[in-house]
Amino acid sequence: MLLEYFQMVDRVVSLEGDAITVESRVPDTSPVFEGHFPGHPLVPGVLMVETMAQTGGWLVLATNGFAAMPFLMSVKEAKFRSFVGPGAPLTVTSRLTHEGSGYVATQGRIESAGKRIADAEILLRTMPFPAPELEAAMRARAVQIALPGFVAA
Repeated sequence: MLLEYFQMVDRVVSLEGDAITVESRVPDTSPVFEGHFPGHPLVPGVLMVETMAQTGGWLVLATNGFAAMPFLMSVKEAKFRSFVGPGAPLTVTSRLTHEGSGYVATQGRIESAGKRIADAEILLRTMPFPAPELEAAMRARAVQIALPGFVAA
C-alpha cells in the first residue's frame, strides 16, 4: 500500500464470481501520517473509502475483461467502526450488487485481524479508457497485484 500514490491494493487473494478479496498492509511510515495525526498516526477515513472503491474497481475490471474503466461516482452508508494505524494488515472485500446503464454498485468491507473496520456502498461508473496510458498502467498494476488472468509478459 502506497498511500501517497493511491495504490491501496497490495494483492488479490481471491476472485470468485461477483466477489473479490484483497490484502493490503498499511505502511509503517508515510507522509500522510505527518499531518494525520502528529504523534497519533491514523489512516484517513477517505483513504479507507478509496481502498474499498479500488477493490470494487479491480472486481469490475476483472469481470469486464478491461473493456471499460471504473470511476468512483458515489459513496453511500459509509460506516467506520475502528481506526487503522501504521503496519495494520487489511483484508478488503467487494461484492457486486447491481450492474446496468454504465454503472456498477458494490458493497465494500475492510477488516483487520478479524475485526470489522469499515463498510460502504460504492457506485462506480464504467466508461472507455480515456487514455491508452491509463489502460497500460492498469494492466501493469493488475500483474503486480496478481489479479487472476493477468501474468507478466
